[in-house]
Amino acid sequence: MARQWPLKPSFAGPNPASPTLRRYAPQSFRLAYIMATKTLSSAERSALMTYKVYILKCADRSLYVGCTNNLERRLSEHNNSKWGAHYTKIRRPVVFKYSESFKTLVEARRREKEIKGWRREKKLNLINSIK
Repeated sequence: MARQWPLKPSFAGPNPASPTLRRYAPQSFRLAYIMATKTLSSAERSALMTYKVYILKCADRSLYVGCTNNLERRLSEHNNSKWGAHYTKIRRPVVFKYSESFKTLVEARRREKEIKGWRREKKLNLINSIK
């Protein structure tokens, strides 16, 4: 059975090489559409362009570190939908504990990787530092 992609592949040029094949619509298209069809305040616009690294506490007391550009949607996915990470899906409910904001995805991913490398005690100290 052939695999179904979310969007039909689009090709650049008459005879595409593999790097020109695009299977998914880039994030920037979604952002451009929102900005073109809606008048946003500067606060809303900057919120769309920020990325957050977050820490969740699972039902089994384990900690989950993730990265997103929409924290409310992602938390809902972790708790309710089939789109949540497998790790949190089997440890529901999860509770939000901490987040940091970054202007670029690269910065956010770098920080996420750093925090994921920490021991549990150091993550708990980070969570408790904001209280």
